[in-house]
Amino acid sequence: MFIRILTQMQSKTKLYLSILLPVQIIFIQIISFFPEFIERFYSNGFFTYTSKALRYVFGWLPFSFGDLLYSVLIILLIRFLFLKVFRRNIAWKKVLLDIGATLSIVYASFHILWGMNYYRLPLHEILNLDDQYTEAELISVSEKLIIQANALHSKLEPIDSLAIKIPYTKDEVFKKTIPAYQQLNNIFPDLDYHPKSIKTSLLSIPLTYMGFSGYLNPITNEAQVNGLILNYKAPTTSCHEEAHQLGFAKENEANFIAALTTINYDDIYFNYSGATFALKFCLNDLYLRNEEKAICLIEKLRPGIRKNYREVNEFWESYENPLEPIFKSTYDSYLKVNNQPDGMETYSYVVALLVNYFKSNPIAFHE
Repeated sequence: MFIRILTQMQSKTKLYLSILLPVQIIFIQIISFFPEFIERFYSNGFFTYTSKALRYVFGWLPFSFGDLLYSVLIILLIRFLFLKVFRRNIAWKKVLLDIGATLSIVYASFHILWGMNYYRLPLHEILNLDDQYTEAELISVSEKLIIQANALHSKLEPIDSLAIKIPYTKDEVFKKTIPAYQQLNNIFPDLDYHPKSIKTSLLSIPLTYMGFSGYLNPITNEAQVNGLILNYKAPTTSCHEEAHQLGFAKENEANFIAALTTINYDDIYFNYSGATFALKFCLNDLYLRNEEKAICLIEKLRPGIRKNYREVNEFWESYENPLEPIFKSTYDSYLKVNNQPDGMETYSYVVALLVNYFKSNPIAFHE
């Protein structure tokens, strides 16, 4: 009798959770029209406490708890499919209730713990920047970045044809991002990154084949960095994922913050990684507008910088596989659903932030 009552209670709970899913979706769609409210009460209110609490809980662990969680969930999903779906007599009512209840819990957890940040105020409004720029302004900023990138490269490597090798391990890069964010706090207030919770992903091999440098686990607020990526990319990738941890959910905004953090940090290797990172966005955007001018600017780069760019491209090309476009397409759709209509093609807004920021702030690097 007790087991029967318990089973009935579980079925009712699953039914209520399943009904709650469309209610949640409608609620999110409505509240997304009020970014000022989300900015004030969620991104700069509730989220600042929950995210810091999660970093305290999981940040001290030497391994990624989030990766283990994902691994367990994948195993449970496979088990569910074999036990309840891949069978002759499928109990569709129970299956649909299980799926609906699970999706409802995941959807709620995602938005409560992190996902609402997708609907906060755009970063250009927070920083009082324009979101439009001319080709002339883009060229001007690109030329300044080229000058700085060449100067940084020449300080690090007298031979202009050699690529820069960043001599830090991933863990050393992670430690350096803390003071990097502290220095950025001087020009971008309220970016208090403490405590840290950034780790090398246990799933680095599948991440590489999927084509991703890192990701944020929104449930545990752990930043994951692909352990296989070139160290040259580690500073910007780490700062990018940490920007997500701080509530900047959109990829283009996290890219801008990563560039700003590395460029302004008192470390020449971080400066070089950040300058070439920002420059690549600008050159890619200029190439779409004015291919001839973009090629002319690229030719002004020291050959070693171009070699760094080639090394990154060759790294990803070596892991290309038939499934990668599927993963990229899925992630692109995920971004579009979460208030990023351009999906993965977000160069223009990143460049708008870079151009308009550097237009009024000189591109300066620490000696």
